[in-house]
Amino acid sequence: MHRGDDEGRGGQGAAARAETLSNESVAAWRPHPLPAGPGGGGAWRGRGVARAGRLQFHFVMSSPEIASLSWGQMKVKGCSTTYKDCKVWPGGSRTWDWRETGTNHSPGVQPADLEEVVKKGVKTVVIGRGMSEALQVPASTVDYLKKNGIEVLVLQTEKAVAEYNALAAQGVRVGGVFHSTC
Repeated sequence: MHRGDDEGRGGQGAAARAETLSNESVAAWRPHPLPAGPGGGGAWRGRGVARAGRLQFHFVMSSPEIASLSWGQMKVKGCSTTYKDCKVWPGGSRTWDWRETGTNHSPGVQPADLEEVVKKGVKTVVIGRGMSEALQVPASTVDYLKKNGIEVLVLQTEKAVAEYNALAAQGVRVGGVFHSTC
């Protein structure tokens, strides 16, 4: 199973949690998928380690797959919401409302558009610039991500979704913001 990125830092990351279970409770324990709905769509990944008669589990949310993309519509696996523009991160997704930060095609994606995704502990961010790549991504936004130790990929949205899904399937802690029109 996947070893959580936060485990090397003592499991203190916001996306990781540790539970210590007695041997009796382990027999009844079973992982459960997240419920579908807004913000849902991730899956638990875990690893158990026996220590002095106790079992300790570290769980890390995986990045949800983007199930479909067409002009003006995106669906995230495990989520019933249809998005026009969306943000995704390990364990969830939501509408990307440009009005929250004053984003427009130009000057484009602002660091404030990515703060929420960065706080989810991602290692890579994929930015989808739109079907015709009308959405700009200023150097200051790329610099913001790099200064936070995050890899960034800026691509046309169809290519961005394909790259995001490939990274998510590999277990990378990936997040993204995607524009599904122009």
